[in-house]
Amino acid sequence: MRLFAAVLPPAPALRELAVEVALLQRLPAAERLRWTGRDGWHFTLAFYGEVSADVLPDLKERLARAAHRRDPYELWIAGGGRFADRVVWVGADGDRLAMRRLADAAAAAGRRAGVAMADEHRPYTPHLTLARNRVPALRLAPYATALTEFVGSRWTVGRLSLMRSHPPVRGVAGDQPHYEEIASWPLGE
Repeated sequence: MRLFAAVLPPAPALRELAVEVALLQRLPAAERLRWTGRDGWHFTLAFYGEVSADVLPDLKERLARAAHRRDPYELWIAGGGRFADRVVWVGADGDRLAMRRLADAAAAAGRRAGVAMADEHRPYTPHLTLARNRVPALRLAPYATALTEFVGSRWTVGRLSLMRSHPPVRGVAGDQPHYEEIASWPLGE
């Protein structure tokens, strides 16, 4: 099964973001983008890829320990950008150091559980994917610019979630990946 660790924003933060996304979807050529559904909005901490069922109990135990060792922290959805002209994303502000440490702990839990993780050397930057672009001539700079001033309400990150990713069904136009929380642990408890 395809797994990843994540922080799931609370419903009020998602409602605020939905209002902002509705504005983005009014920009020229927005209908040409593949917009991520609201149920897919999350901050990935560590991507594990395919994980066998026999590794899952150890991974869960290690993630539980990682969550226990981290205190809750404040965060808010803010700003945004793009990865080249492929992805539009919204960022996070607040205790980004705590977020990075939680991401590092989630990645370490995966490695220690025996998950064959990609060796990433770039620093962790919290982001939530809003849209993907598959049209080479479509530029995403206007979408990133429109997100520059967005600042959502503060909320407390209090849980670490283990998510399962179900890929979109091949051949079904517009089908989106589906994400399922299979476990979660409170921070600091």
